[in-house]
Amino acid sequence: MPAFSEDVMGVVTERIEDRFQMPLADLRRAVQAAPQANLDATSVVHWYGLLAETQDALDTAEDALVEALGTHPGELDDAVMELAHRVNAAVTARDGRVMVVNYLLDPLAPGKRGPGAWRGAGPAARRAPALPTSAPALPGERGIPTRGVTR
Repeated sequence: MPAFSEDVMGVVTERIEDRFQMPLADLRRAVQAAPQANLDATSVVHWYGLLAETQDALDTAEDALVEALGTHPGELDDAVMELAHRVNAAVTARDGRVMVVNYLLDPLAPGKRGPGAWRGAGPAARRAPALPTSAPALPGERGIPTRGVTR
């Protein structure tokens, strides 16, 4: 299974390097030296680190499961099932972190303020209430009298 894991990490690494036009190791050093210089890069490097930790945990869980399956042929006991659940949880966590990194790398992702985001409306227009919140103006006393009312 490590080949698939390496593919996932390789694809994410390649996307980061394409986005920031530098090798990941250089980007990490730049973020460490000046984290406020580019907040997008800082976020991506942070989440990539979390992703790498999760990938390591997944690899460890997979190795333990493969070893247990090799020593317990036949019906799976509770210990092996627990290892399988641990692998599933690690895959879910890894995939979630991949999604976060992909979102951070996409300048046109929904909710981002950048080129193409919320075309047309400015920030104030996006925060305006959907319905009017002030009371409607009442008609003046001059006008057509209400039926049955005399003055």
